[in-house]
Amino acid sequence: MKNTYHIDQNPHKGNRGLVRAWHAAKNSWHGLVFAFKEESAFRQELTLFILLTPVALLLPVTLFEKAVLISSLVLVMAIELLNSSVEAAIDRISFEHHDLSKRAKDFGSAAVMLALLITFILWLSVCLPLFMKLS
Repeated sequence: MKNTYHIDQNPHKGNRGLVRAWHAAKNSWHGLVFAFKEESAFRQELTLFILLTPVALLLPVTLFEKAVLISSLVLVMAIELLNSSVEAAIDRISFEHHDLSKRAKDFGSAAVMLALLITFILWLSVCLPLFMKLS
């Protein structure tokens, strides 16, 4: 049987141009607000972003290095949002323990951990030479 579904049949895909962009921005904002209210890990990572962004901006390093440091913090939050979305989808399907559900959630958690590792390595590689100059 041939799949006859077409994107025009999806009632959620009718917006185009600036209207679509406006709705996407509203949905993104709602996602950030919900993550802040409901996800403690996201709040922790947002706190890390709020605390470390001024540090990155004040460090005597190049503009590119500042951008890399701040981007690494944004990457952690973005991956946390993806992890939370996987967890929400799995929980919507069932709260029962299932090995595949656990695997999906563990993969998401591992992705966050790797993003944090990348952030740590980047901050260390930018800040360590600064500390070495001071000593």
